[in-house]
Order: sequence, then structure tokens, then C-alpha cells
Amino acid sequence: MTDVVKPTDTVKLTIDGIEVEAEKGELVIRVAERIGIAIPRFCDHPLLAPAGACRQCLVDIEGQRKPSASCTQTVADGMVVRTQLTSQVARKAQEGIMEFLLINHPLDCPMCDKGGECPLQNQALSNGRSESRFHEHKREYPKPIPISSQVLLDRERCVLCQRCTRFSDEIAGDRFIDLMERSANEQIGVFTGRIDVDASEVIGETGMEGAKDADKLDAPFNSYFSGNTIQICPVGALTGAQYRFRARPFDLVSSPNVCEHCSAGCAQRSDHRRGKVMRRLAGDDPAVNEEWNCDKGRWAFQYATAFDRITEPMVRDRRSGELRKASWPEALSVAAEGLRKARDEGGVGVLAGGRLTVEDAYTYNKFARTVLGTNDIDFRARPLSTEETEFLGSTVAGRFPVTYSDIEAAPAVVLVGLEPEEECPILFLRLRKAAVNKGLRVISLAPFATRGLSKLNGVLLPTVPGGEATALTEAAVVRAALSAPGAILFVGERLATVHGGLSAAARMAAETGAKLAWVPRRAGDRGALDAGCLPTLLPGGRPVADAAARAEVAKSWGLDDLPAAPGRDTNAILAAAHSGDLKGLVVGGVDPHDLGDPQFAEEALDNVGFLVSLELRLSAVARRADVVLPVAPAVEKSGSYLNWEGRVRAFDAVLRTSAMTDARVLDSIARELGEQLGCQDVLGVLRQIAAIGETRVARSAAPSVAPASLDEPGPTEARLATWHQLIDLGALQDGDEHLSGTARPPAARIGKATAARLGVVDGDPLRVSTGDGAITLPTLIVDGMMAGVVWLPTNSPGSTVRRTIGADHGDAVRITAGTTGGPILAQGGHS
Repeated sequence: MTDVVKPTDTVKLTIDGIEVEAEKGELVIRVAERIGIAIPRFCDHPLLAPAGACRQCLVDIEGQRKPSASCTQTVADGMVVRTQLTSQVARKAQEGIMEFLLINHPLDCPMCDKGGECPLQNQALSNGRSESRFHEHKREYPKPIPISSQVLLDRERCVLCQRCTRFSDEIAGDRFIDLMERSANEQIGVFTGRIDVDASEVIGETGMEGAKDADKLDAPFNSYFSGNTIQICPVGALTGAQYRFRARPFDLVSSPNVCEHCSAGCAQRSDHRRGKVMRRLAGDDPAVNEEWNCDKGRWAFQYATAFDRITEPMVRDRRSGELRKASWPEALSVAAEGLRKARDEGGVGVLAGGRLTVEDAYTYNKFARTVLGTNDIDFRARPLSTEETEFLGSTVAGRFPVTYSDIEAAPAVVLVGLEPEEECPILFLRLRKAAVNKGLRVISLAPFATRGLSKLNGVLLPTVPGGEATALTEAAVVRAALSAPGAILFVGERLATVHGGLSAAARMAAETGAKLAWVPRRAGDRGALDAGCLPTLLPGGRPVADAAARAEVAKSWGLDDLPAAPGRDTNAILAAAHSGDLKGLVVGGVDPHDLGDPQFAEEALDNVGFLVSLELRLSAVARRADVVLPVAPAVEKSGSYLNWEGRVRAFDAVLRTSAMTDARVLDSIARELGEQLGCQDVLGVLRQIAAIGETRVARSAAPSVAPASLDEPGPTEARLATWHQLIDLGALQDGDEHLSGTARPPAARIGKATAARLGVVDGDPLRVSTGDGAITLPTLIVDGMMAGVVWLPTNSPGSTVRRTIGADHGDAVRITAGTTGGPILAQGGHS
């Protein structure tokens, strides 16, 4: 009997005399890297498909007539490879390629932003000729070309590696930048024809005809991920308008940190000089954001140095009624005395907000329960519902069933109340990676197919705003998709106000066995939930109503017991403050613009007896506060966020300043009131969290709310669909005109049937109104959009939906053609 030879997935080869084993299909350049042999390259990138565009990685392979590009050559059994370290042929080939690349490359390294961290610079010295044989005049182009308000192109520096175009096509799915022309005239260019307002359809010719006149570049590099092309450009061809000519790499100090803008949890690197952050780059974290980030995370950090940054405490002068600067001891004393009086006379509510680190959120929770003696605390600075409160406590808190890696293994994903590209961009990139490379099936319950869904090759299940619960329950295609092993159901915070929506999601996940993930927008929301900043929960998702849970936490805090009465949520806290039932409020980073009823919230802030604001900048809350206590932005403090997966994203302070964290400020107020929180520093808070331990108590049942029946809209009515665009009027995006320049233009989206009924075409003004006000925006007719539905951006220029018309997702609104009652422009909140 002969032995059966089992097939193997590995081969053996030799590189520079070193025998190595590699997987079949692996690239030679990767295998060489693994054994410590560096082969020069420009076009190669581990997260992009091989291109072989620059030819700098040529190696000598035994048996082949000429050098081969190691970035496209796969390994073979018995292969013998010699790199520039052992082969004169490979060395000479690489020197020749470098010589060709430098024929027209300008000698402007001292003024180039890439100078000092440039692969071309480094490899010209290590793998190029010592002298050039070419002395002809180098070609010149007008420079720089603003291919967007953020990204500038210096064409004469480009080595045609195609990293930027490949990233835009393969990773982001935004083909607004590509190679143009041919032969010696080949260059990177952008579209110069006509483009629609959503940048989702291009019509016309492409090329660089408009390059000599920036005004003719009417279709900018419109991508939420355009900054990544600057970072991966191996030369100085692409630079950022925000950073250009502002610093040299060798003048900067680099510090790792974590993005504070959404729940993705991206690793980042902040480069700073003389106490000021000059730029932010995507960090390398294969488990989360790989090597990418969105433009909002990359460029929206100027808010920390805004003109209205609060640097000193302020108290309201009793005689003039105006805020005046005060010392810390005075401000803390006034805050403590006011809160003591309000607590004793009627109680104090705490609105923590969603921008907090886990450590800050935990301290807000402990401060409310121990110092103020109340469960009236909520982190949700947005529309919410009792159903959502029950859903978060029963189904989300303390549970982490889905990770980024699960997405790549999933057969299907269903999105409800969530637009990933706008609300969690790295989640969108991971979904797209799985959809393109592994055939992930994506189904979205929404009123129309967004640009993001199209890039995911997704399937739209047309759903009326407010009708998501019924669609989720009754759609056979959704049930079939979620029944496949490993399927994932993603729900967003927008579902909070859809009657029965979260109940249907929990029920569907239980019936099909699908994994269920809740994806909030803000970076601090998930951490605040698990830290106990909810009226029904204690740290670790323990129910307040459970006596054993209260006893466990109280023992850890050195107390006999904790308040047992159910607390009020954000809406109820504001209502109680408005009516005078609550005598005081502690507010941390909440902007009324973000809430369901901004005008009512501002009235509540005006009516409450005593208001303490922990804030970074002057806001609507700070201007009304009796005491304003400045706190540190993310870049000036240590801490951690909990991303939507439940993954801890710890970071250290990038800049060392005197600014105090929310936790330290609250700890100081507690000391004035005779209490010891022990939350002065991050390590102290983490020790407390660890001492409480994991949840070991029974959970409450998932909510069971029936879907609401929706009335048919009248002839001049429609159901409103709305969500935040990634780049909008959020306060954390203030201060950078380059970032706001590529925000997607606000438009009122309607379907063809609705447009025909109103007699409007693309670009015509469309008026959306309620009894509270009206918004007028250009019409954008969307193919396949449901009749009787209109979509508006929640918080964009000319479209501050909640403040202007007092409506939200699923509400009935009036729509008419015309310009009467134009939009009201207002600044937004902490998006």
C-alpha cells in the first residue's frame, strides 16, 4: 500500500540564501519582509491589491530572463530569489528605476511637506545612484491643484504609484480621482464634467482640462476618506491644506491617541509642536481601523483651540446677572453650595452627554448616586424613548456579541436605523471590505438606497420612516438572511424613536439566532451605558431595581445602600426642570440643538433653579449656567472609550496642560460637599471599576412594544426621514473651513412620484414645514425612493431639523414647491 500524499498549502523557497516556508499565493515581497529583508517599493501597500506600477521592488529570480516585481510575483516551491542585497542584477535594476523616477521629480525636498519622512528621499539614498545622468530641464505644472478643499495635488512630484487611486477605488469606493492622459503626459486627475449634488452620479468627460483653473474643477475629490490618500502617498504629491507648510516632520512629537468623534474606536497618531496639535494621522490597528480613518477624525480637532474655549471657571454675579471669571476655589464652593441647596429642596438631575470617556462617565454616575442621592442621570443627548431605555438595559449593556472580525465571517448583515458611512465610517469600510472581497450580503431597511449602500453592493428594502418595526418583523427576506449562521443585525440610535423598532430587533435576533449590535454615533455613548449613566442601570449593566445589584455596588463604594426609586431619563429630567420639580441640573457637554425639542430644553435650562455646566467651550448651556467649570478636551487628558464592539480604547494625554477632566472636577465638587469619590485620576477610577467586577445579576426582559400604525400622508404631506451627515454643523467640527468644504451639500430628497405630484425637478426649491417653522432646500430626485417620503439632513447648513421645524425621523411634515419660509441657519451640537 502506497502512502497517500496529502496536499499542502505551503511551499519552500530561498531568499538571499535563507530557506523559508510560505503559503501558496503569498507575494515574494511579503515573505521577504517576514524574514527581515527590506525591498524598496512605492506602489506596494499591504491593504491594496498588487499593482506593479512603480517597478522599484525588482528582484532577481533564478530561471527568469529579467528582474521581476516582487510585489506581484507569488511564491513557488523551490524558487530562488535574490534581492538587491545579494544580486548585482537586482541592485542595478532598482538603481535604474530610481533614476527614471527622478528624471522629472523636482528637487524641492527642503520645502516639501513630505521632506524628512519621504520614502522617495530615503530610497533614493539607499537604493539609487549617487549621481544622475540626466540634466535636462524638469517638467513643470501649475501648483498646487486643489482637488478638494482639503487635498492639494502637486503633479510634478507624482511617481504614478497609483496608491491614491487604488485606495479610492478598492477601499472607499469613491472613484473621483484616477490616472488621466497617456504616455509621458499620464498624471493623476479628477473629474471635470458635471456632477449631481450627492456626488453619486457623474456625467461628462474626465481629464485635467480644468487643471490650469481651479474654478473649473467642479467635481472635487468628494470622499469622506480622502485624507488617507495623503497619508499613503509615498512622495509629496498629495498634501493637506490644513497642514501644508506649517511644520517639518522632525520638529513634531508624535503621540498615539484614539479618535473622539464616533463609536468606531479608531487608533490615531497626533503630531504636535509647542503645545499645539499640527496634524492627526490614522493609527495602525488591524483589529479595528486597520490603517484608515475618516476625514472627520483626521481633520476635526481645531475645536480644542477655538476662540470661545473656556479656560477659567465662571460664576454668575448676583448683582449684574452676568457670568464673570472666578478662581477654582470660589467656583467649586459656589457650585457645591448651590447643588446642596437644590438637592435638599427638590433634587438635582444629571445630563452627562455622549462625549465622555469611560472614567468620566463612571464618575458622573457615582456623583449622581452618592453625592446627589438620585438616579436621575442620562447620557443620551438626543431623541430617545422608554423603549430604548429598556432595550439598552436588557440587550446591550454588558454584552459584546459582535466584533469587526465577525463582519468578515458573516454571510449577511441587516442595517436598521443606521447609515454606516455617515454615522460610523470605519464600520462602513469593514462592511465594504467584506462585501467586495467575500460577498457579504448587506440589506438595509431605509426609504432609499444611499450612496453608501450602493458602494456596499447592498439591497434596499424600501421602508417608510417610522415603519421599520413592521418591515423588520414581516419581511421574509430579512428573516431568511438573519437565520444564516453568523448573520448580524445592526441597529442605530435612530431606531430609539420608532415605536416598536428596538423591540422588533431584539425579538428578531432571538428568533433567528442572529447577532445583534447597537451602534451609537458618539464615541462616549457605549462607555457611558456600561458605566451606569442611565436612570435604570448601575455600572456593568446592573439593574437599579435589583436589590442584590444595588448592594453589590454600594458595598464597593463603602455605602449601606443606593437610591432604589427609578430615575428619570433625559426627557423627563428636562420636563421636571421646566416645571420646577427639579431644582438643579449638572450638565456635561450637552447641546440643546441635539435634543428632541431644543426650544423646550432651553426653556428648562432657563427655569431650573441652579445650573452647573462642565464644558469645553461657550455653549447654550454654559451661557445659562450659574457656574461654568472648564474641562479638558480629549487631546489634553488620559482615559478610554468603549467602542460599539465593547472594545476598550485607552489613550494617554497628547498635550500636558492644567485642564482638568470631568471626573476630577466632579471629585472636587464632592469634596466641597464632604464626600470622597476617589476619582481624581484615571488609575483610581479604573481600580474602582475593577473592584466592582463584572455583572452577575439577572437582567430585565427585553422590551415588547407593538409597532405603531402609520397614517397615509395627505396630498401635501410626507413622512420625514432624517439622519446626521458625517460632516455637518457639529460643534466638534468647528474651526476648520477645509473640512467643511467637502461636506455633502444639503438637499431635500424625494422620489419621482412625489416630485411629479409637486411639479418640481432637480434643483427646484422644496419647502418642508410644520407648525413650528419651515426649511427650504434644493430638490434632489432619487431613483427608487418611496413615494410620500422626504429626507433632510438633521444638522447641516440650512437644515437644522429639530430646532427649525421641531420634527424628527418618522414624523409627518408638509411639503410644497416654492421659496416661502426659507431655512434658518443655526449652529449644531456635539456631532
